[in-house]
Amino acid sequence: MTDNLDNNFRYNTYMNQNSSSITLTSSASERIMSVLSKDDSSQFRVYVTGGGCSGFQYGFKFDDDQAFDDDVIDFGSFKVLIDSLSYPYLYGSTLDFVEDLSGAKFVINNPNAKTTCGCGESFTV
Repeated sequence: MTDNLDNNFRYNTYMNQNSSSITLTSSASERIMSVLSKDDSSQFRVYVTGGGCSGFQYGFKFDDDQAFDDDVIDFGSFKVLIDSLSYPYLYGSTLDFVEDLSGAKFVINNPNAKTTCGCGESFTV
């Protein structure tokens, strides 16, 4: 099992370097693969919706439905989907998974965000 994760990891790292719309840290890749190993889905959606204390907020879900206009980034053992409306807001971002005193969560480091709220879950452009 460990060898398989190591091989996926190397592939994901290679793919991350060649993806311009969004990159994943090793922590985010590990978490997604861990959850997907217990699920039937092989796709993870990252999206933006209106709301939150700063105007826009990030959303994440495991999703089997792929729309015709989704940006599909193949990381080997799973795919990341970004809908066409979220794409411009997320372009160039990095998805991370952190575990700290506030809990465990996915976090976006977004170079397009002008400001973010204190928890980092919402932003303005």
